Amino acid sequence: MLYYLLAVIVLIFDQLTKWLIVKNMVIGQSTELIPNILYFTSSRNRGAAWSILEGQRFFFFIITAVVLVIVIYYMQKMGRFKPFLGTALGLVIGGTLGNFIDRLFRGEVVDFIHVYIFKYSYPIFNVADSSLVIGVILILIYMFIEEKKEKKHGNQ
Repeated sequence: MLYYLLAVIVLIFDQLTKWLIVKNMVIGQSTELIPNILYFTSSRNRGAAWSILEGQRFFFFIITAVVLVIVIYYMQKMGRFKPFLGTALGLVIGGTLGNFIDRLFRGEVVDFIHVYIFKYSYPIFNVADSSLVIGVILILIYMFIEEKKEKKHGNQ
């Protein structure tokens, strides 16, 4: 249950930050937070990461439903008993729902975190995207650790 609470917290924070951007900034407006590194830039995205598959709203609804069913299944089966995995899955659920709500009610995803890495303008993203990326990285780390454990126990 704790990991579902994490998903709800991510979802609320994501939607609150997007609402603040929509209410206080026009599309394209940018506010400097850390010069040459971090900005809030109001942007919209009708696709997935880097605007791929733009305009494929129905496709995203199907993919979101499939992903949520799979992630919730793994949460119920394993995540509830393994804190590291449960945290990762909670982050994925929260991020997935955050962007799904945008697509459902706005027809597009609100993005606003704009980072420059060594003068490279990284594509603008949001809290849900960050949660998804962190969650997936944690899942990969979990899988790597579990595989090492299995190999270690298999060799004994």
